[in-house]
Amino acid sequence: MADAGATPVLRFARHAVAIASADLRKLRRDPAELFTRAIQPLLWFLVFGQVFARARVIPTGSLSYLEFMAPGVLAMSVLFAAIFYGIAVIWERDLGIVHKILASPASRPSLVVGKAMAAGVRGLIQGVFVVVIAVVMGVSVRLDPAGIVGVVAAVFLGSALFATFSLVVACVVKTRERFMGIGQVLTMPLFFASNAIYPISMMPPWLGAIARFNPLTYLVDALRTLLVVGAVSAVGVWLDFVVLAVIFTVLVGVAARLYPGLAR
Repeated sequence: MADAGATPVLRFARHAVAIASADLRKLRRDPAELFTRAIQPLLWFLVFGQVFARARVIPTGSLSYLEFMAPGVLAMSVLFAAIFYGIAVIWERDLGIVHKILASPASRPSLVVGKAMAAGVRGLIQGVFVVVIAVVMGVSVRLDPAGIVGVVAAVFLGSALFATFSLVVACVVKTRERFMGIGQVLTMPLFFASNAIYPISMMPPWLGAIARFNPLTYLVDALRTLLVVGAVSAVGVWLDFVVLAVIFTVLVGVAARLYPGLAR
């Protein structure tokens, strides 16, 4: 009854928030997942970052290598956490939860956006761990309000984008075994064909061309500019957000069409 007099936009928002809240309740029951995911970025800082910082083989301009790499590690954490988000949807299908969700009055796009919002909140919690580790390691982090708000927005949008991409993959493959195989195949090329741990200028031309079509490249560029003192965007932060927002919108449309098929 509460939705009867609501505008379509308000009704969409309510449904999306309800789906996100349901997903986040799972996180409250098992918060250990977030702490275990913090181990991977710590290893990247302590091992990979320290070795390459001493080797001085990667040109990073006025930034130290740790400062250059920190946003890449943050983006990597977002990617690795969100790209396997779809397997939870497959579990929901196997438990019969997807059928119940699809029987609700919520529109398909609001269901997808709700799950993307939940992934965004997870990404923000994960991002706090990475930023704290970066500060402890000596990275000069921007603390001005514009930088903080920008990093929050970029992490949330990046998590939502890759979680929605993961949902699309889950809707196509439909089994946990296939999803795990494809997820592992996708994560490493996305990560290494980006500017996360080395600049695009170091890449061979063919890899540089791929990197420019990789959404992770734009997420890293936005995070590097907004997070690290003295960093300069390669393409413009506004363009980074536009590219991420457009890709996210397209993926929401694709996932909304495919999501009902997951229940079959």
